[in-house]
Amino acid sequence: MMMTRDEALALMHQYTPSEALRRHMYAVEVAMRAMAERAGANPDYWGLVGLLHDFDYERYPNPNRLPDAEHPSEGVRLLASLGFPEDGQRAILGHAAYTGVPRETPLAKALFAVDELSGFLVACALVRPSRSLADLEVASVKKKLKDKAFARGVSRDDVYTSIAELGVPLDEHIGFVLAALRPHERMFGLGSA
Repeated sequence: MMMTRDEALALMHQYTPSEALRRHMYAVEVAMRAMAERAGANPDYWGLVGLLHDFDYERYPNPNRLPDAEHPSEGVRLLASLGFPEDGQRAILGHAAYTGVPRETPLAKALFAVDELSGFLVACALVRPSRSLADLEVASVKKKLKDKAFARGVSRDDVYTSIAELGVPLDEHIGFVLAALRPHERMFGLGSA
């Protein structure tokens, strides 16, 4: 039986005290739902994968980037014990390149392609006077991607590699994810109150 969103949300909240990380997972969930719709896949399921991809990050940090311990491996072991589908487990493992798990499915490629980019787009919006995605343009995002000092925690290599794996142009993917996130920006702490 598939985990419900309420169950996934409860698990995520149990493991993730940080509001900033929760907001990141909400953004990835929204982007994954959009990616699923575009791919003709199940948006509820892809959304769950996005919502849960980092749920173990704070409890099991992985500063040494161990391929089979800590984040995301510990979280995936728990998800497996709860009967979470194997392709979702592999997608979550694959979003952390250091695990060595190849991204072979559209689900895994989509998660990798929206994870870092979603965080980057939120970071871009936070430094705008509007603190909104509404007036953020693709050209501005591309300019910020070239600025290595901006949002240092975002792996530019992962952003570019993931988009290449998807096989879509950079501008198109940035625009797609921006469009998906804009209507939900308050979930991520953006926009006017």
